[in-house]
Amino acid sequence: MNRELIRFENITKSFDGYEVLNNLNLSIHENEFVTLLGPSGCGKTTTLRILAGFETPDSGRVIFDGEDITSLPPNKRQLNTVFQKYALFTHMSVADNIAFGLKIKGKDKNTIRDKIRYSLKLVGLEGFEDRAPSSLSGGQQQRIAIARAIVNEPKVLLLDEPLGALDLKLRQDMQYELIRLKNELGITFIYVTHDQEEALTMSDTVVVMNRGIIQQIGTPEDIYNEPQNAFVADFIGESNLLDGIMVHDCLVNIGGLDFPCVDTGFGTDHPVDVVIRPEDVELDASGNGQTRGKVVSIVFKGVHWEIRVESQIGITFLVQTTEHFPIGSEVGISVDPYNIQIMHKPASSDEQVFDKDVIETGEGYES
Repeated sequence: MNRELIRFENITKSFDGYEVLNNLNLSIHENEFVTLLGPSGCGKTTTLRILAGFETPDSGRVIFDGEDITSLPPNKRQLNTVFQKYALFTHMSVADNIAFGLKIKGKDKNTIRDKIRYSLKLVGLEGFEDRAPSSLSGGQQQRIAIARAIVNEPKVLLLDEPLGALDLKLRQDMQYELIRLKNELGITFIYVTHDQEEALTMSDTVVVMNRGIIQQIGTPEDIYNEPQNAFVADFIGESNLLDGIMVHDCLVNIGGLDFPCVDTGFGTDHPVDVVIRPEDVELDASGNGQTRGKVVSIVFKGVHWEIRVESQIGITFLVQTTEHFPIGSEVGISVDPYNIQIMHKPASSDEQVFDKDVIETGEGYES
């Protein structure tokens, strides 16, 4: 793993008596693409603004490349921010927008010209120097905003929901562009979004937040396949989130029926949360399975069918499958033990659950 570049130490922040960040600790490494992911009001943008210097924490420190920058003004920090609203100067040309920060730094004309050309080439907008921002599409304006940020050669690029105003196709295209830029530039990206697809698509590391508390840190695969609590499981992707009783190691009771699993260490006859992803529920048209059920709704999603099945154990399973099962059909239901995820029930809905070592090292249905 690359060396640590940024560390948030015990950061707290409140606005008008409302606590937005609660003792946040987080490490970010060089050349890492980190996404802060969570619902509105979870504290992700406040975290970004504290790093950028636009907000000051009530307590705690921000360490950047070994230096305490908690009180350092924004213009003294080696980072740039790309906002959702682009924040381009409408009275300036594209070239003047990109050159703005360079002129403030006193760079000579030849250097500025070369850097403008280089940054426009990076974002695929060569020859746009004399265009007005108002003549550009939303995607082009966002690329100019990114070019203006990277031309200053920051160590870190902060992106605050930069794709939120774009349509779906353009948003997807820009996701791949950001990955390419990160790999070409070799700088650290810190990205804020509430869109789980963006987080899973682009990130090296995802930080899931809720109510100012880090719920889980991990790779996209870890976050999706091994959620550490019910909030993460419910927020990331579709899931069947069920109440269960851990009978003993490797056996969980769901709805009165015992299911083999692979989890251990949850005690005996202990209440737990159980997560089963829709793609991991297996249906059998002949009725064979661990239990049986009846298809009550189905919708075509393009790459799969999304089906709801009312089971004999009183649970309605959400299922994603490439096979078509007509409404009303009787089916068998099975789940592989490796696809059953067991979690401790939290003491509260926003209980903090994290791996200390990771932090310190860093629609309608047819019916």
